[in-house]
Amino acid sequence: MTELLLELRSEEIPARMQARAAADFEHAVTDRLKEAQLAFTSAESFVTPRRLVLVIDGLPDRQPDLREERRGPRIGAPDQAIQGFLKANGLATIEQCERRQADKGEFWFAVIERKGRPTAEVLPELIEAAAVSLAWPKSMRWGENTVRWVRPLSNVLGLFGGKPLPGTLLGLRFNAKTRGHRFLNPREIEVSSFADYRQKLKAAHVVLDAAERQRLIVEGTQARAKEAGLTVRDDPGLLAEVTGLVEYPVVLMGRIDDRFMDVPKEVLITSMRAHQKYFAALGPDGALAPRFIVIANITAPDGGKAIVAGNERVLRARLADAKFFWDLDRKRKLEERVPSLDDIIFHAKLGTVGQKTARLQLLAGELAAAIPGCDRDLARGAALLAKADLKTGMVGEFPELQGVMGRYYALAEGEKPAVADAIADHYAPAGPSDRCPKAPVSIAVALADKLDTLFWFFAIDEKPTGSKDPFALRRAALGIIRLILENGLRLPLRQAFELAHQGEAVKIDGARRDAVIGDLLEFFADRLKAHLREKGVRHDLVSAAFSLTAEDDLVRLMARVDALGRFLGTDDGVNLLTAYRRAANIVRIEEKRDGVRHDGAVDEAALAQAEEVELSHRLKTVWKEAGEKLDKEDFVAGMTALAALRGPIDAFFDKVTVNADDAKLRANRLKLLSQIRATMNRVADFSEIEG
Repeated sequence: MTELLLELRSEEIPARMQARAAADFEHAVTDRLKEAQLAFTSAESFVTPRRLVLVIDGLPDRQPDLREERRGPRIGAPDQAIQGFLKANGLATIEQCERRQADKGEFWFAVIERKGRPTAEVLPELIEAAAVSLAWPKSMRWGENTVRWVRPLSNVLGLFGGKPLPGTLLGLRFNAKTRGHRFLNPREIEVSSFADYRQKLKAAHVVLDAAERQRLIVEGTQARAKEAGLTVRDDPGLLAEVTGLVEYPVVLMGRIDDRFMDVPKEVLITSMRAHQKYFAALGPDGALAPRFIVIANITAPDGGKAIVAGNERVLRARLADAKFFWDLDRKRKLEERVPSLDDIIFHAKLGTVGQKTARLQLLAGELAAAIPGCDRDLARGAALLAKADLKTGMVGEFPELQGVMGRYYALAEGEKPAVADAIADHYAPAGPSDRCPKAPVSIAVALADKLDTLFWFFAIDEKPTGSKDPFALRRAALGIIRLILENGLRLPLRQAFELAHQGEAVKIDGARRDAVIGDLLEFFADRLKAHLREKGVRHDLVSAAFSLTAEDDLVRLMARVDALGRFLGTDDGVNLLTAYRRAANIVRIEEKRDGVRHDGAVDEAALAQAEEVELSHRLKTVWKEAGEKLDKEDFVAGMTALAALRGPIDAFFDKVTVNADDAKLRANRLKLLSQIRATMNRVADFSEIEG
């Protein structure tokens, strides 16, 4: 068994593309190995900014011999069909085929025998096909190449059994050589195996494994920060990106000029993170410290002093721009910027951001009544200012700070903290792990923003389709679900969408409004199932609670789902579900056979056996008791009331023949079964429950 080692060395591969490229290259090669009948024992890929590496162990020295039988045309088939079959299988005459009897007559069979090729001959074409197949988000051509790749290749190391593969890859011949770190050790290195390759690269200042580079960065940044009595701000995204920027991480710490420390910390962190890829440092109190940590890709004779000085100089220029915007923006109030929001198009069919702001004011004020402790005037005031920071210089420079900067400017202007916080929070939650607003005014504005977006995009038929969701409507729906559930808001969705309609972004009549709301409720049912599935809640229980009752109060819906889950976890619940299905199936089958529905009132005088009399009596009692509990939203007690049906239903099925010879008796018993279905469906639609 033999080892294959590949290294595709190139100019810098963008960090965001590296992990996906390594995985895709591994899959592309191993899939083709399987197609070529080349088994292997292990495959592992690695990636650095300048090299894509794959090592596969346990390959055979040659393919196995193949014998394949292919059935061709029927004996006596037209000559055109026979010639096509021969050509497809590389045969010259029909005499090279065998006549065989098959299940539908006599056919020609071709027996194809292929001697296995040496693996070293198969690999070059296989590897090139795999490399060319990689789908890069951005790619390029260079030199005389017609094939696109992420960056120009400079060398292709390809060893099989310690020997270079024959042939070329994208115009470069396979060889046994590579180079170390481009600055620290750029000399040519000859290798004979993966173990030799890895060891020599390490000696040449290249840490091949991304996980090891990341560990070195984490340990180094923590050690540097600890020396200064600080901690490193947790930033997994930046850590992953920086890991893909260096082959030999060297951790250095620099200083932020004190004159910039009055600029909001989010601005400093964003500027350092987005432009310079620096880690922020925090003091013992958790506040931003006047330090930054930079990951260099080189060691320096002076211990990195010149590197740090250069980075400090660049950062001063960056932060000077940020401070300029901070000082300039505060000279003009947010409210003065609101009219200029009409210069920003929200959507061609839905008008400007200024028009959306007017709708938010109206909607936030209306929603305030459904949010305990929410001041209507504060909600309207926050909605008016929520988008105003889009016209500030700071947000123009750092779009990711919209909302955040609005809060700072509002506080600087003397706005109430509730209003300022609502400006910052109205985009939240932006995802399943994002913080959900808890303050009443923040909830009102965040809900208004998402409800307005969802309703009017659905109204103009801009709905998510498949995997496409260009306006992030699924995220908006999840945000509404979290805002309602995590804050226990008694806000029915239908009512919320009717309030959103009052903004009239476009003219729609009542019928169209109702159709839009219907589509939105279906959309929310799917989003709710997806959200709860991640939390371990069964989607069929959500369907059972949502569909039959047209439940759009999410808090009440979840209470019903929780009670239903508990009930079905008991013996009574399991047995009643079985009885429900039996009763519903009988009624459905007989209704189809008779062509009529059997859901009318039961004729008490026609009840012949004690078991059906008892069942009818118990159904009436449970109908009343369960109804009273449901009206009080005591769903656990409502489910418990259903348990009283178990004994009478079991006795009924044991002793009573539903399809009696007497037609009147049969019809009455079918109505009794229909009452079982109707009574249990008061709690939830049990037909939606699986298992």
